[in-house]
Amino acid sequence: MDATRQIHELLGLRQRAVAIRFQETPPEGMPRISETQVAGCRYWKLAAEGESFYTEAADHYGCPVGSHTHGIDLPEQVAGELEGVIGTMVELEYVAMEEIPRIPQLAGTFGVALYAPLAEAEFDPDVVLVSGTARQIMLLAEAATAAGVASDGSMVGRPTCAAIPAVIESQSTATNLGCIGNRVYTELEDDEFYFVIAGSKLHQVREKLVTMMEANRSLEEYHQARLSS
Repeated sequence: MDATRQIHELLGLRQRAVAIRFQETPPEGMPRISETQVAGCRYWKLAAEGESFYTEAADHYGCPVGSHTHGIDLPEQVAGELEGVIGTMVELEYVAMEEIPRIPQLAGTFGVALYAPLAEAEFDPDVVLVSGTARQIMLLAEAATAAGVASDGSMVGRPTCAAIPAVIESQSTATNLGCIGNRVYTELEDDEFYFVIAGSKLHQVREKLVTMMEANRSLEEYHQARLSS
């Protein structure tokens, strides 16, 4: 994982990049999450802090919105909570009812989800989550564009967890500003947001990242010189 570790080192990220994989059965030797979290994106935080684990469908029931984006079949009570949450968001005019069917969902039947810090992941990720400042995400976005794997979608993408199925389906990348729920549960800093990369495109983005960083350093010197002249 030397190449993937360099993303963190090159950008000087505050949080580790997170690798996620979806598969039918638990992996041998990896523990199940020890404590169910209140939101699915809370698992992102644990992985960014260094934990490696897998979750089952029931571990996501506490987050009806996240369960929806992950394509998890919900028990009747949890499904009712999802309807209530959606109703509240519509009432607050946070979303319009016609937006709901367009929220991306993972295809197929949910089995288990694997989480780990990217540099320590012993599996090939379906998707990689990177959180960083505007400057750090700018560099990643430019690298993705140079690699020909950038998405032209909106940066808003509510809820943030919907970026996972969207990127897996498109096999590209996405920039996401992070919704308020995600920011609360992951403790994302106010000046940070996300860049989401399909696992199959990770090395292409990483290879172009070095080029973009060197180009930006040279261009910054050029622009600073012009400003000072």
